[in-house]
Amino acid sequence: MGGGFHRWRAGLCVISVWRAALLYGALAAVTSLAANALAQTAAPSSPALPATKPPVSPTPLGVDAPHIALLLPVDSSTFRRHGEALRDGFLAASKIPDPPTLLIRVYPVGEDAKQAVAAYKQAADTGARLVIGPLLRAAAAAVAAGDISVPTLLLNAPDGALPNKPDLYAISLQIETEAQQAAQQAFQEGRRSAYTIVSESQLLRRANRAFIEEFVRLGGKHAGEFLFNTSPAEMTRLRQAVETRAADMAYLSLTTAQARSVRTALEPLALFAPSQAYGGDISPAAVVDLAGIRVFDMPWLLQRDHPAVMIYPRSAAAGDLDLERLYALGIDAWRIGQALLARHAEIVLDGVTGKLTLGRDRQFARELASARLGATLPDAPVGPVPAPVTPAPDKPPAIVKPAPPKPAADKPAADKPATRKPTATRPY
Repeated sequence: MGGGFHRWRAGLCVISVWRAALLYGALAAVTSLAANALAQTAAPSSPALPATKPPVSPTPLGVDAPHIALLLPVDSSTFRRHGEALRDGFLAASKIPDPPTLLIRVYPVGEDAKQAVAAYKQAADTGARLVIGPLLRAAAAAVAAGDISVPTLLLNAPDGALPNKPDLYAISLQIETEAQQAAQQAFQEGRRSAYTIVSESQLLRRANRAFIEEFVRLGGKHAGEFLFNTSPAEMTRLRQAVETRAADMAYLSLTTAQARSVRTALEPLALFAPSQAYGGDISPAAVVDLAGIRVFDMPWLLQRDHPAVMIYPRSAAAGDLDLERLYALGIDAWRIGQALLARHAEIVLDGVTGKLTLGRDRQFARELASARLGATLPDAPVGPVPAPVTPAPDKPPAIVKPAPPKPAADKPAADKPATRKPTATRPY
């Protein structure tokens, strides 16, 4: 449209740079192997629930033992807290209803491909019955391309199709899932023409692109795209575009603050947005400036009082939505892992990250919950759930942290200290 928003030239914020670097492989979040070994014994962990913080096992490193291997970035200066959050969720779920019979070993794996492949081989050679991870995309792709000898659940989706290997599976928290389900819901409600408003963030651009592709695939029309800009002239142009009635809805690929600033200009259109558009609190008082926007997210955040969610202890990282999402992913990774160990041919779970269904491509689809901000109840309830149980008072499972794999001939560069803490980096 000729009256569309002009490009916002205030420059990318630091958060967007961090996200884009990680998601598109430009950030080498790799620690040296020597630093890995030191960090495992000396670096303090981020706060975690006492019930999910098991002691380090005295089992000698390198000794063969049946175990579950977690390949996580627990030594990365950038993504340590993300790896710890997922680990804590995994351990919390492992004690419900009873502690596991297999040891749980944590292998520090960042983004370095050689480190990831070496850690996977070490785990398999020393008795791993199940491998969970890696979390970061480059490492997950490297493991997927190598030899898969035991059931393996990647925690990020490699680019393109998952390699056709019988024991290789994947689950991810990619934002595209939220956008696609928003398009499906809008189309089911009879929406046929959509405006999109998008920020400069690479993460939100991915959501915007995924929404458009799915909406058009279903038969909807993309009526126009506007780049976020709140100048008086551009806000007037946006209102004029709405008044033409060329669209009956808008998809807001925006942050919370950005969505607040444009919502009133979009009335009376039906509004949909990814999870980045709200701050985790969906009560009417907290979202008065966002009222009416439909968001899609995991039950862990949108349906906190649901029995399927309440059965598990909350994360110590409450308030940091990205860390809470990874904690929830850890819970579902445990449940999926148990089904893989049991060699179930079909897997359908009412998970805390969504309803999980194993597809023919061996990737788990997530059906999310949705909520209309400002409403008293979420729109979509989770399906049938198991009755709540109380965690057994037995000793928590031991966690063995083996020595990092020996470096290859060309040793990876040491991880550089972060010059600024990323406030909303997503490792997926």
